[in-house]
Amino acid sequence: MIPDTIFVYGTLRRDANSDMHQLLAKYAEFVDDATYQGKLYKVDYYPGAVPSDNPNDVVVQGEVYLLHQAEVALPLLDQYEEFGPEFPDPNEFIRKKQSVLLKNGRTVTAWVYIYNHPTEGLELIESANFIQQPL
Repeated sequence: MIPDTIFVYGTLRRDANSDMHQLLAKYAEFVDDATYQGKLYKVDYYPGAVPSDNPNDVVVQGEVYLLHQAEVALPLLDQYEEFGPEFPDPNEFIRKKQSVLLKNGRTVTAWVYIYNHPTEGLELIESANFIQQPL
């Protein structure tokens, strides 16, 4: 069985100092810094990433974690991201397996929460790094 990994790019990152990162750290192990081919938008006090096939787009900066108890961690993270049938359609985020590039140059497939609403009117985070973005 292939272990589950997750790519996080916002409030779940280590430097975000959020309670939810503590939960992630309880059920997962940091693997490496990573990037995701997409665009990053400021939704509110949190970001939303959307995929992009344009190689000129700045890649989204984040981290990859190995989930030790995916069956426990993913439902808790889904609640946090308001993803699932109990939330209004369309969900603000959807969780999909995506290719991400680790800092060490290796590509892995990881769960990514992708922003699932229109991005018109949202501020593009030019650096694609939420941690460096002033709120």
